Amino acid sequence: MRKRYLQIIFMTLLILVFSVSNIYACTTIMVGKDASVDGSVMTTHTCDGNYDARIQIIEGQKFAEGTMTTVYKGRCHEGIPGSEMTEAGQIPQVKETYTYFHIAYPFMNEHGVMIGEATFSGRRDLRNSDAILMIEELERLALQRAKTAKEAVQIMGSLAEKYGYGDGGETLTVVDGEEAWMFEIVGPGPLWSPGSEKLGAIWAAKRVPDGHITVAANRSRIDTLDLDDPENALGSKNVKSFAKDMGWWDSSEEFVFCEAYNPDPYGAEYYQKRREWRVLSILAPSQNFDPKADRYPFSVKPDKKVSAQDLMAIKRDHYEGTRFDLTEGLAAGPFGTPNRYATPSANKPEDKKSMDWERAISMFRCSYSFVGQSRSWLPAPMKSVLWFGEDAPHSTCYVPIYSGTKELPEAFTSGRRDMFDRSSAWWAFDFVSNWADLKYSYMIEDIQAMQNKYEDEFFAMQPAIDKAAQEIYASYGAEKAKDFVTDYSYNQAQKVVNAWWDFSDEMIFKYNDGYINSPDGINSAGYPTEWLEEVGFGEGTVAE
Repeated sequence: MRKRYLQIIFMTLLILVFSVSNIYACTTIMVGKDASVDGSVMTTHTCDGNYDARIQIIEGQKFAEGTMTTVYKGRCHEGIPGSEMTEAGQIPQVKETYTYFHIAYPFMNEHGVMIGEATFSGRRDLRNSDAILMIEELERLALQRAKTAKEAVQIMGSLAEKYGYGDGGETLTVVDGEEAWMFEIVGPGPLWSPGSEKLGAIWAAKRVPDGHITVAANRSRIDTLDLDDPENALGSKNVKSFAKDMGWWDSSEEFVFCEAYNPDPYGAEYYQKRREWRVLSILAPSQNFDPKADRYPFSVKPDKKVSAQDLMAIKRDHYEGTRFDLTEGLAAGPFGTPNRYATPSANKPEDKKSMDWERAISMFRCSYSFVGQSRSWLPAPMKSVLWFGEDAPHSTCYVPIYSGTKELPEAFTSGRRDMFDRSSAWWAFDFVSNWADLKYSYMIEDIQAMQNKYEDEFFAMQPAIDKAAQEIYASYGAEKAKDFVTDYSYNQAQKVVNAWWDFSDEMIFKYNDGYINSPDGINSAGYPTEWLEEVGFGEGTVAE
């Protein structure tokens, strides 16, 4: 009894630590196959925070009966200075695993299953210190074992129920070439322990209609849940009963998962709701969504079909052109930088302690982001293409990585974050992004020109690459097709990181000392007239 009491105290302290965790949070979008321009099912992810941005391709293997696999806590921060990855336990290994792409939050496997992620933390009293499975490990295990999105959802749910889920509330967007599923999970509370008859997690999953899009931005998004329709909804057996027993749901009313398990996130208006509104209002403007609405539909039909380029543009968004535009106003400085840094409560005005900056979709502290397309009509080696970008979306360049890719440049697979490392692709993009803050309104045009140069080329080439890969697959088999898409993915990634380092050197010269420099001379841009007027330029400086 004393041991259990101490565990509850420990969990309370742990909750206090995790209460600040929502500053490290993400945005993910899904698009059903009938809502996309080419019939692909898409998902995205912005990994916002200090996370491992190195891509490792982990080959599938076969294992003998009785083999165990180790699971870890803190694996998403592997290689990050000051972070510690610890062994949490072991679970039985399956006979065969599939090749998957490992990063902070593993995102793709050889069969075209792809996963995006967004933390919502949820109710604090659902945390559990004995549970061994964290969200990134659930993603890894699902990608190693699943050929479809629904299978991935079922694997994650059953593993968490058996071995316990020890992380905060999470949303995963899981797609294959046919279906898109939103999976949400919370812990079982501090009283669960291994071997208990009670389930070690509470989870729900809901399929996105093929003609719809949806978004998750750090609060639970699954609403109603018809568990009598397993083609469109799944969940743990305790998903409703637990909420009823805790007094979070009145069984005389309709069950709404998000209201039961994530009813009132802190700072929702500035942090979560606005991004949901922005994505839905961009893709379905005719519905005139209210930016201050309490809840938005789980999914909506877009006004027009959505492309991967559309999703990239959304990933780069700072509410430009709206009344929440972060490139406008005094807070943006003279050159319209959209970045807003976290402000301690002690620094805020007394009457605004509970308020915060608007939280954009594109964040300066993003470790990496992606837009993923899964295409059911193509063979496995080219079934999925994941458009990957290191660092912040607004200043990165998305490079194509096919599901059959076997190798990537060392710049994308290694590197340090505790020092400036020119061998790392992440630092190339991070440096340009930080340098751009000095004169953002000017430098973002240079950055966008670079993005357009390479991304337009990649999308123009994609039909030919797909066709060539299919012909090689038909004539010479899967391995030769993998070799082909590996060469393509590797070369494009290497080309872009080389170009970005050259670009960074050019930007250092061009914008040195506040000027706009060129080989022909130096130009002083000064400050915008409107900004000078707002800050009181000249007041009190005229000699008497």
